[in-house]
Amino acid sequence: MNSPNTHTETTPVNGDTLETGSASSAPATDPMQDFYQLQQQLFIYTLAVTGIIFISTWIGFGLNIALNYLLGAIAGVVYLKMLARDVERIGRQQERLSKTRLALFIGLIIVATRLKELQILPIFLGFLTFKVAIVLHTLQSLLIPDRQEVREPAKTDP
Repeated sequence: MNSPNTHTETTPVNGDTLETGSASSAPATDPMQDFYQLQQQLFIYTLAVTGIIFISTWIGFGLNIALNYLLGAIAGVVYLKMLARDVERIGRQQERLSKTRLALFIGLIIVATRLKELQILPIFLGFLTFKVAIVLHTLQSLLIPDRQEVREPAKTDP
């Protein structure tokens, strides 16, 4: 019995049919599903790195600097979400990326320069936290191969 994910082929040796590509083997992945998985992983890495750096900054430099960092990191997460939404839109509608994301960063830096309570450097470094998540994901992809790529194809008895 063949499901939509299987196909049969005849072996030239004995004429028996052999099912390949069953649902249990690794099917061809949907590019958008890969994108959503990457988006979720980057978001989790960003939140983890933000938490670690926020606590370290609080201990090392005080609450004021840590909150400035956290403000920048939150803006970075919002920027990452806006970027993901634009990339998803390209996948469906073949449009160009919008440039409104940059206004978020520019507005944040302008507000930081106007208010004495805010400091530019911790906000800027906090904004760049999502870049650390991208580097972590890249290193993970290079150093730890994907489990599906390492699997050997299922062996069948002739």
